Amino acid sequence: MKHEQAERKSFVDPVCGMAISFQTAAVGSEYRGKRYYFCSAACREQFEADPERYARAQWQHRSRRG
Repeated sequence: MKHEQAERKSFVDPVCGMAISFQTAAVGSEYRGKRYYFCSAACREQFEADPERYARAQWQHRSRRG
């Protein structure tokens, strides 16, 4: 059931901002217990070089929506 929910969910690549789905995500990475999905290996590599920068930016973006 949890896997089915992930397949229907859309994500935003934290590096480039591209909207992607579970099925179209090229790669993923985990940081501080949270899974992030990326449009390409290049975006994942950039995230992994400085994950705090991108994780923090994504968190700030979410808190402004509220």
